[in-house]
Amino acid sequence: MPRTRVVITGLGAVTPLGNDAESTWQGLLAGKSGIAPLVKFPTEGMKVRFGGELKSFNPADYLDPKEVSRTDPFVHFASAAATLAMRDSGLDLSKVDRFRCGAIVASGIGGLTELEEQHKRFLEKGPTRTNPFFVPKMMLNGAAGHIAIKFGLCGTNFGVASACASANHAMGCALRLIQCGEVDAMVCGGAEAALTRLGLNGFANMGALSSRNDAPAKASRPFDKDRDGFVMGEGAGLFVFEKLEHALARGARIYAEVLGIGNSNDAYHITAPDPDGRGGAYAMAAALKDAGLRPEQISYINAHGTSTPLNDKVETMAIKKVFGDRSRRIPISSTKSMVGHLLGAAAAVELIATVLAIRDGVVHPTINYDTPDPECDLDYVPNVRRAMHVEYAMSNSLGFGGHNSAIIVGHFKK
Repeated sequence: MPRTRVVITGLGAVTPLGNDAESTWQGLLAGKSGIAPLVKFPTEGMKVRFGGELKSFNPADYLDPKEVSRTDPFVHFASAAATLAMRDSGLDLSKVDRFRCGAIVASGIGGLTELEEQHKRFLEKGPTRTNPFFVPKMMLNGAAGHIAIKFGLCGTNFGVASACASANHAMGCALRLIQCGEVDAMVCGGAEAALTRLGLNGFANMGALSSRNDAPAKASRPFDKDRDGFVMGEGAGLFVFEKLEHALARGARIYAEVLGIGNSNDAYHITAPDPDGRGGAYAMAAALKDAGLRPEQISYINAHGTSTPLNDKVETMAIKKVFGDRSRRIPISSTKSMVGHLLGAAAAVELIATVLAIRDGVVHPTINYDTPDPECDLDYVPNVRRAMHVEYAMSNSLGFGGHNSAIIVGHFKK
């Protein structure tokens, strides 16, 4: 029996480059950096004082004032991206079975802002003064729950946490639920608001972040020989995944088809990748098998590309294991070079860039690629976008905990 086909009919994003998918995409194509000195909190005495903040974002554009006060910023970002994706899809929920429409929304950390604020309040004002909404504001599944309430989505609903691979896993779950016939449409992706004093300091003190305080826009430099760590970002990316027949029946505009997902774990170290790249390679090969594609059919890879010394080297090795000699002829770019690392939302924003590359026939550059690294010797689309036909594309995500995930999308054909 032919497998159920799944397509993308809506997408929404809020990122350091823009408060919708199109402005983010145009910023990526222009090679614009969304990284700058932080303004949302004081950074005196901190090792790292920059990141990828949202600009001019107003949660009241998507939630009523009462809900804004009762939800954490990661829910604000998720609600915004979901609203934009649903609006973009044109899905009229009054005309569908809402028990066959759900939401899976990932976050690597969840409500960190609320956790910090209430811990401080607990210490300064005592145990009776913490916010009664503390737990629902902090809980990671809050984004999916609020989106279900906002749109009346009565189907499968949960959150996913697997560090930097979280959104790929959320989208993979949505793909499988539609393929197995449990649902017709899913809102899926990820949201993250971990760019807080505590969050930033935690990553800085473990030595994971770039410390280029004097040149923030140049700090995220994936695959460049002089890379010195990743840059934290914040935001959300969400999609509407839909059963093909369901989308066609309502005359939906289709961006791309979701063809396959592959997952693995390094089972090696909680923060460092397997130095041989075997786990990442397995996930990529599994995604190809699931999609029914050969390595030579992949036109473009959106890399995990964090700008850390070890990750970029190991991801390059993994790509070579899977694609062999062809790996040198596949354009590869890192969205993180411009928006930073959005942790649990990264894979979703990066898949948006991948889908729009298919739509527009152009791939965005990896900026700040100035000095080639002999250990990272593939085609990373350095500094300037490239016009090309993208038939099939892969997007990689590799996370703390050893999580590896690769997702494949393709040009839609009836």
